[in-house]
Amino acid sequence: MEAQQAQISPRITLLQQQLLSGNSAALLAFWQEMTQQRVPLMEAIEGDGKHTLVTFLWRDRGDTHNVVIWGGPAGLDHPEDHQMTRLLNTDLWYKTYRLQTNLRGVYTLSINDSLTGQERGGFGTRFIPDPLNPKQFVAHKDEGMPDSQEVVFSILELPNAPAQTWIVPHPDGAKGKLHAHRLHSQILDNERRIWVYTPADYTERSQPYRLLLLFDGWTYIDLIPTPTILDNLVREGKIPPLVTVFLDNPDDETRNRELPCHQPFVNFLTQELMPWVHEHYHVTADPAQTIVGGCSYGGLAAAFAGLRASETFGNVLSQSGSFWWDKDPEDGIQQEWIIQQFIASPRFPLRFYLEVGLKEDVGWIFMVGCNRHLRDVLRLKGYEVHYAEFNGYHHNVSHRGSLADGLVALVGSVWSEYRLSQRML
Repeated sequence: MEAQQAQISPRITLLQQQLLSGNSAALLAFWQEMTQQRVPLMEAIEGDGKHTLVTFLWRDRGDTHNVVIWGGPAGLDHPEDHQMTRLLNTDLWYKTYRLQTNLRGVYTLSINDSLTGQERGGFGTRFIPDPLNPKQFVAHKDEGMPDSQEVVFSILELPNAPAQTWIVPHPDGAKGKLHAHRLHSQILDNERRIWVYTPADYTERSQPYRLLLLFDGWTYIDLIPTPTILDNLVREGKIPPLVTVFLDNPDDETRNRELPCHQPFVNFLTQELMPWVHEHYHVTADPAQTIVGGCSYGGLAAAFAGLRASETFGNVLSQSGSFWWDKDPEDGIQQEWIIQQFIASPRFPLRFYLEVGLKEDVGWIFMVGCNRHLRDVLRLKGYEVHYAEFNGYHHNVSHRGSLADGLVALVGSVWSEYRLSQRML
């Protein structure tokens, strides 16, 4: 793992030399420079155009005992390996990594935590965003969930990371509307929130709208600004107007039971949710114009819904799908149950968009491998598969940019051909 190897920042080395030579003003000049430019500090590597040196910084207020980088290139274990080093006897703490120039992720800093574990008062109690980095990823408090709290991460975005232009609201563009509902399920014996996005100029006098169903509804509203993405894509003619259903989870325990290949959940989708959607909104019943999608367990659930209900869902959009999952797991062995089901099943009328981050492998879970395996199996079975990999982690900071890629892949090409044919008439 590239992050584990000790790296040396030329800029920090120069500063140390200046201080040792008696140039005490060099430190103040350094801090002034850092506040004026993007941080963390990024330095090109001579002769290596694919990597850069990234140095995380902390300015001591006089009470710092240790600083740990958590997340991003530091990962989520072994905090003792990702402590910053104090420069001489100054207020500057730092740690340098060699990273690929197209990487995107999030991280936090842990200040003065114990490094002995997660117990009360131990490591993990004092996370804060990087005060020197203005780029932040905010998970807002969900007022519908009593235990929800706002969480703020710092964004690590290297120069060649893919642009995320579709997530920025257009000041003059027409905007769709978001409608909140609640739906009780007799099949699942629970109730949940549902949001429905209708595009700008939505009307029931038109042809029925294409339909997009996304799991983890709050995630696709707060962390992945899907309404803004849809507004922008439609405005630029990249996709047709879509009605989008954001399906929420009653709680995390229910989510972890229902999303991983749970047949009663598919029954709920086809027998309760979709009839409710068709009753209340002017949407298509054509599976070829219907997309089911999600990320992580939601991507797994989307693939399972396609497998078991292709007469309802003809397109599957999976962002970092957890295809490693197994119904009866064996310790340390990745079973990939859903992939075995596709191998054993006949080919269904389905199209797929699959994506995964190259830094998503954690422990015995090989996210990249299982996504590539599903891709290969589907293609051998004759399915149309759009597949993509991004240089990032298992986090929505990447998914929010690539959702547009999935939508364009599944409906954009057909829409472009249709618009071209209309111009030729």
